[in-house]
Amino acid sequence: MQRVRYAMVGGGEGAFIGPIHRTAAAIAGNCQLVAGAFSSDATRSQRSGEALGLAPERCYASWAALIEGEATLNPAERAEFVAIVTPNHLHAPVAIAALEAGLPVLTDKPLTDTMDAAEAFAAAAARTGGLVGVTHTYAAYPMVRQAKALVAGGEVGAIRRVAVHYTQGWLARAEDAVGKQAEWRIDPARSGLAGAFGDIGTHAFNLVETITGDPMLRLSAELQAAVPGRALDDDGAAMFHLAGGARGTLVASQVCAGDANGLAISVWCEEAGVHWEQEHPNVLRVARRDGPEEIWTPGADRSYLGQQAMRVTRTPSGHPEGYLEAFANIYHDFALAVRGAPPEDPCYATLNAGMRAMRFIAAAHRSSADGGRWIDLEEEQAA
Repeated sequence: MQRVRYAMVGGGEGAFIGPIHRTAAAIAGNCQLVAGAFSSDATRSQRSGEALGLAPERCYASWAALIEGEATLNPAERAEFVAIVTPNHLHAPVAIAALEAGLPVLTDKPLTDTMDAAEAFAAAAARTGGLVGVTHTYAAYPMVRQAKALVAGGEVGAIRRVAVHYTQGWLARAEDAVGKQAEWRIDPARSGLAGAFGDIGTHAFNLVETITGDPMLRLSAELQAAVPGRALDDDGAAMFHLAGGARGTLVASQVCAGDANGLAISVWCEEAGVHWEQEHPNVLRVARRDGPEEIWTPGADRSYLGQQAMRVTRTPSGHPEGYLEAFANIYHDFALAVRGAPPEDPCYATLNAGMRAMRFIAAAHRSSADGGRWIDLEEEQAA
C-alpha cells in the first residue's frame, strides 16, 4: 500500500511527544509525514519542519494555515489525516476544523480539556462523519491485547476485582514544575479540568475498560494537589463499579517520589488473576487458583498467543516490544482506517472511548469536590 500522508500539529523542537509519534509512524511503515504546524511560533514551526526534511511551503505558521493550505493542494499530494500532539486545550479547535475540512483526526489523549469541548468535538465528528482516533497507547501493547483476549474468552471466569495504578514521581517537588513538558500540565488554561487524573489517570481508566471489556458505571474519588500552590490535582484515587458487578480501585499520581512510569493492572477473576506491568511490558502473569502460575511473553513465533496479540507482534520471542511499537500499532491501524480498511479490532481508541475517558475525568473531579460522593459516569454526558 502506498504510504498514507499525514500532517502534524504541535510536536516541534523541544517537545517530547512529537518525536515519539513521528518515530512510531516510521516504524508503522505505512505513514509519511508531509506537512506540519509544529509550534505556535511561526519561526520555530518553520525551523522544526525543515529539520524534518519537509518542503518549506508545507511548514505552516499556524494550525489554521495548515488546514487551509492543505485543502488547496491536489488530492494526490495533500495530507490524508492530521495528528494532534498539542496541549489539551487545542485538541478540540484543531480537530473540529480538520473534520470540517474533511480530514480524519488522530489526537493525543485526553480527548480535550473540558466536557463542553469534548461534546463539541463529538458533534463535529457526527456532523461530518469524520474518522477520529485517540492515542491511548497502552491498550496497543501485545500483552495487554492478550490479557483482553484471556478475560473475554471466559477461561478465567467472571471478573471479581480490578486494581490499577499509574504512579510517577517527576512532579514530586514544587521546583519540578518547570520546562515545556511540566508547565502546561499544571495550568488549568491548557490542561483543563484535571492534572494527573487527566494526564495519566485516563490511561489507567482506558486500560480497565479495554482489558475487562466492561464499562465503568460509577466512582467515588478523592483528588488533591499534594504540592502546595498547584491549581490542579497531582495525586488521587478512586473506587469504582463495573457494569458486570466487579469492584475496583484506581490510583493516579505524579508525586510518588522514585517511581518512573509505574502503570500496572490486576484483574482477578473466578479462576485466575491476570497481571500486567508497563515497566515489564513483555510479561503477562496469569496466576491460576488450581494450577501453576503462567508467564506469557510475546513473539512472532509464539503460536499460543491469540490473534489480537499476534497481529501486533513484530519480532521473534526474546526481543522486547514496548512504547514505540505500541504507538506504531496505533498509527498503522489508523492509516488502514483512513484508506477504508480498518482491522477488526484496531489499536487506536475510538471517539467513544475518548468521550468515556472525559466523563471519567469529570466524574472524578465532581466526586472529589463533593466529599467523595458516588457519581455515575453517564451523568457527565449532559453535565
